[in-house]
Amino acid sequence: MIKKTLTVTPKLGMHARPAGIFVREACRFKSEVFLSKDGTEVNGKSVMQLMLLAAEYGSKIVLRVSGPDEADAMSALEKLFARKFDEE
Repeated sequence: MIKKTLTVTPKLGMHARPAGIFVREACRFKSEVFLSKDGTEVNGKSVMQLMLLAAEYGSKIVLRVSGPDEADAMSALEKLFARKFDEE
């Protein structure tokens, strides 16, 4: 299991577009993907659950990945945050 704290980088937070991008990327991997914020943990492979976090720009979320390809999954998902989900 790999766990990292990340900052929400899209200016409008994790709205439908970045949530969809995140889920598409997460679903490429066999590993389980979870995100949590303020004690609420959701499945990172579900757009609806991800949007329930109401993660605003600048908020901290914890990304937890567990499974056979966890290192590759974590790397790919971290890159989305670093690229600000290509919103700029």
